[in-house]
Amino acid sequence: MPDNRQTEKSFGSVLKENWLKVVRNEHFALGAILAGLIAVMIVRTGGAFLIATNIRSLLLRSSIRGIAAVGQAFVMLSAGIDLSVGGVAILVSCLGASLMSESPRYAAHLPVALGVLIMVLVGIGLGASNGVMVSRFRMSPLIVTLAMWQIGIGGAFQVTKEGETVRYLPETLAFFGKGSIGGVPVPVIIFVVMLVVGYLVLNHTSFGRSIYAVGGSEVTAMLSGIKVRNIRLLVYTICGLCAGIAGVIQLSRIMAANTMVLYGLEIDSIAAVVIGGVSLFGGRGSIIGVLLGVLILGVVGNGMNLLGLTIYTQWMVRGGVILIAVVIDSLRRR
Repeated sequence: MPDNRQTEKSFGSVLKENWLKVVRNEHFALGAILAGLIAVMIVRTGGAFLIATNIRSLLLRSSIRGIAAVGQAFVMLSAGIDLSVGGVAILVSCLGASLMSESPRYAAHLPVALGVLIMVLVGIGLGASNGVMVSRFRMSPLIVTLAMWQIGIGGAFQVTKEGETVRYLPETLAFFGKGSIGGVPVPVIIFVVMLVVGYLVLNHTSFGRSIYAVGGSEVTAMLSGIKVRNIRLLVYTICGLCAGIAGVIQLSRIMAANTMVLYGLEIDSIAAVVIGGVSLFGGRGSIIGVLLGVLILGVVGNGMNLLGLTIYTQWMVRGGVILIAVVIDSLRRR
């Protein structure tokens, strides 16, 4: 007959091993941090954090940041970086507003469908421009995308007639930022769709596997027959697409545009991706981690607003969070 104590010991060992695997999983750690932050904010705000309007505001702000972060994740998984996200989104937002505004100061008065299409295409075009310079001309992603950020801000200043706030937009545009389907805000739905598509592409396509391979080792990827230049072009194009969509949603949320509405989006997207476990050196990370990183950053920002902290204090806290995430990534890589 089998020894029951041995059987129990074996079962206990297996259970312990499985538990350790769960605890050591990066997503578990991020989930635990998120839950802890939510608990702290509930206590510190006296329950105000759980008010329905606050949760809705948190999800809406996180959706815009999250959509940009999905595109940033594609770039960073390939061992790149895109600092132009904020500039592209601002330019797209201001350009769309100037094209669709019903104000007599702007002559185009385009219908919403055409205006939104142009906004998304401009985002794609600017992202592809980054990709061409990085992949074809072997230019530094840092310098290229920083230059594109400057171009975006400057272009937005020009299309808004030297930085004025553009208003008087068609009411139908508000659907993308203020509308809801089945009680769920449209921006949240778009964010979830982007997450699902990003997950499927990265985990269930040869293109996704190629992105990880390029980020892990460009030389090895080339020797394996992967067209590295094409991969780099496509990830920056995807990032431009996501920045364009973020610009559309932000414009339709506030129904106005100026050169400051999405300022800092590039930092937020990078922070969310790094906090979510995507390596700055490429080749490691997941869309699930990006989602958790977006929510962590959103909860921290929302909580600081509720606590009445100044914008400068918030910058310091967010900078500290990013720095901690970078240190953890560096230690993990070692």
